[in-house]
Amino acid sequence: MLIVSVTFHEFGHAYVAHRLGDDTPSRQGRVTLSPVAHADLIGTVILPLVSALYAAAGSGFGGFGWGRPVQTNPIRYTRRFSMATGQMFVALAGPSMNVLLAVIFALTHVLLRKANVLSDTSDLNRVLFLAVSMNFTLFFFNLVPVPPLDGGWVARRFIPTRHEGTFNSVATYGPFIIMAVVMIPVLAQVFIIPARFCFENLYRGLGALLL
Repeated sequence: MLIVSVTFHEFGHAYVAHRLGDDTPSRQGRVTLSPVAHADLIGTVILPLVSALYAAAGSGFGGFGWGRPVQTNPIRYTRRFSMATGQMFVALAGPSMNVLLAVIFALTHVLLRKANVLSDTSDLNRVLFLAVSMNFTLFFFNLVPVPPLDGGWVARRFIPTRHEGTFNSVATYGPFIIMAVVMIPVLAQVFIIPARFCFENLYRGLGALLL
């Protein structure tokens, strides 16, 4: 399920960059839903395993990661938007795909439950719950405003010029900050709490809508 989520996430980046006029993702074979094209050794293999082990031990949050970053050339973006705005659109495209997947999985889950196809103990019931939770978690995790996460590019769009130096200095420690957020439970709440809020309210809303 993580592979599906990461694949759609990276495809979102590649597709929007392509639509903005940059052919770099297309030439590199990234405008595709093939998981192989988007897999990353650390983000798709190593980190998910490590975080899952931490979760099994009762510390940290397990079951997420990232794909191989999509390379884009903002100079090629359409001039309908500023370069910084184009970069922001591309950055937001990935997390947006995770929200779309969460809604699709939740709707499928609720419809199957309404049709009495799923039981509380079925494997598919657990998988769909996990898929919705994981995609909301990926959405908020990626919006943490620390480079190289997508939220870092969004934040960069709104950073005043006089503070760019400070932001860039913090960005050099980005990977270490991200690992701390992932592995330290109290810090992980910055994305787990809003993910849980969206998870619960989406199911509550769909349940009421489909009564």
